[in-house]
Amino acid sequence: MKLAQRLALGYIRTRLRLLSKLSPAKAAEKAFDLFCTPQVRNRKKFPPVFEKAEKLHIPFRDFRLAGYRWNKGAGRKIMIIHGFESSVINYDRYIKPFTDCGYEVVAFDAPAHGRSTGKRINALIFKDFIKHIHTRLGPMDAFMAHSFGGLALCLALEELEHTAEMKIVLVAPLTETTTSMQLFYHFLQLDKPVQKEFENIITVMGKQPPAWYSIRRAVHQIRARVLWFHDEEDNLTPFADALKVKKDHHPHIEFVISKGLGHRRIYRDNEVKKKIVGFFCKS
Repeated sequence: MKLAQRLALGYIRTRLRLLSKLSPAKAAEKAFDLFCTPQVRNRKKFPPVFEKAEKLHIPFRDFRLAGYRWNKGAGRKIMIIHGFESSVINYDRYIKPFTDCGYEVVAFDAPAHGRSTGKRINALIFKDFIKHIHTRLGPMDAFMAHSFGGLALCLALEELEHTAEMKIVLVAPLTETTTSMQLFYHFLQLDKPVQKEFENIITVMGKQPPAWYSIRRAVHQIRARVLWFHDEEDNLTPFADALKVKKDHHPHIEFVISKGLGHRRIYRDNEVKKKIVGFFCKS
């Protein structure tokens, strides 16, 4: 961590610590706002394949979504979904293989990401964003989702009609929101009263406790075929959470476990790419 980042983190921790002494609820509000705010926005130059895409701009709530489409009118449709603080331009290597095997490919920056508008996002917004694109440009026959996008997709599929013919690839998905929250608490050194108020914000907002935002819970309502990639050394979406789902022995979920690829390199790995393309392109 660079000096400027350490100084900024120290300032935030001190501010939240002082605020928590006055009002744990106010400190929790500030912390939750930070939790929902991407700190970086990927607006790098378009990879060549994105220069050839049909550019789409779709309204969703108060957001203006930036999206891209290739091979419009093909017999099957697939949507690529990125993770937190990411962008769909990071998945450029998958576009041509998917179009080559007969997919119309749709990819959007989620609200508050990439070239879409907005400053904050949460699981409910992300879920509804996926449902909106599925309804507006779909129905989709397949999805590929990474990290936070994987959780949002699973929550969306609980509410979308789909069959066992649908194909899903989850890459290092955020399996348990409660784990992400614990990592966040530790990072900001939030005390127990603030943690309790933080969890109350989530419960009131979505009328569900934090534990509800769980892929392990949601997969019981998902009928699609799932290919799940996870690395044993992932320190952002821990493998231990994914392992619990694996031990549940769902017949429609196949796991591919790696070691040494971490959280982000995994979807860039050539062997992982071959397996993903093979899964989607196999008739």
